[in-house]
Amino acid sequence: MIPLKTLGRMLRPGLIVAMAVMMTGCDWALFDPKGQIARDELTLLITCTVLMLLVVIPVIVMTLVFAWKYRASNTKARYEPNWSHSTAIEVVVWSIPCMIILVLAVLTWRSSHALDPYKPLESDTKPVQIEAISLDWKWLFVYPEENIAVVNELTFPVNTPLNFKITADSVMNAFFIPHLGSMIYSMAGMETKLHLIADEAGSYEGRSSHYSGAGFSKMHFIAHAVSNEEYQAWLAKVRGDAKVMDQKSFTELAAEKNHDYYPVTYYGSTEAGLFGAIMAKHMGESHHFGMKHDGKAMSHEAAGHGAMNHESMDHEAMDHEAMNHEAMGHEGHDAAAAPAAAEAAGHAGHNANESAEAAPAGNGPSGE
Repeated sequence: MIPLKTLGRMLRPGLIVAMAVMMTGCDWALFDPKGQIARDELTLLITCTVLMLLVVIPVIVMTLVFAWKYRASNTKARYEPNWSHSTAIEVVVWSIPCMIILVLAVLTWRSSHALDPYKPLESDTKPVQIEAISLDWKWLFVYPEENIAVVNELTFPVNTPLNFKITADSVMNAFFIPHLGSMIYSMAGMETKLHLIADEAGSYEGRSSHYSGAGFSKMHFIAHAVSNEEYQAWLAKVRGDAKVMDQKSFTELAAEKNHDYYPVTYYGSTEAGLFGAIMAKHMGESHHFGMKHDGKAMSHEAAGHGAMNHESMDHEAMDHEAMNHEAMGHEGHDAAAAPAAAEAAGHAGHNANESAEAAPAGNGPSGE
């Protein structure tokens, strides 16, 4: 029978070769950045990993060394059954992690601002505006400045900032092009933003990195970074398509819940404001826009004042009517009550005059 130690030594080279063969089929997109954002994120990832390994590696090494040195069969090792404290060990155990955490905190603060997905990229080149909408289970990309729309394909010039506005028409998804950088979610009724750039020409896979249903595995697309001349030729090709992306076309596209990969589809023109209309569809009664909301509030306020004025005038009229009925009732009494009735009528007339004088001042239109 082969000892376990000998068997392990025999299998070790085979395991290494098998692992290397399996890893050759992997696409290490995160470790192969093709843009500024992806490159900065890779640097941050490597830096943080190295800092954490400063703790992990010594701990692993010391665990193995201590286990070997202080094994039961080693009679030469120092034996201290009553040992309980070492200042030197305490200093090392606490100071090194504290310094690492401090460095990581500084890196986190700086990178959170520098790599903010909402932060536009600094460039002398005019950015390309793209509106990305996640559907079941495909991506619709609208180029509002170019007046075109494409399903499951992105094309843009190299070394040009990309300004993405992202939303969803269904459940939440996540927009991600690993070679270019950050991932961000798409949510119905909400707008998220993402800024990317490609420094090298090529074709890069994009995907949804958030599970969203039965057709999720087919929800991917290709992002083509091309030269300016190739980009203009691609725009002309898309504009040559007769299909129009309007509300009707979008409804039909969204209703088709494909479980297989949806083919690349071009729309030569688009309806203006489609992205905003898709967002508003999921916002119900809760959305207000700019001055319209303020004007509506002012109108409600004015209506409220008007209602108060009308209400006070109605109450005043009711008081006058009640006083008139009271005066008429007093006229039917005997002559002994006549002086009292006359006095009441006099007071009623006096109050009516005061009300008539006060009404224009409080409710009448201003002369200014």
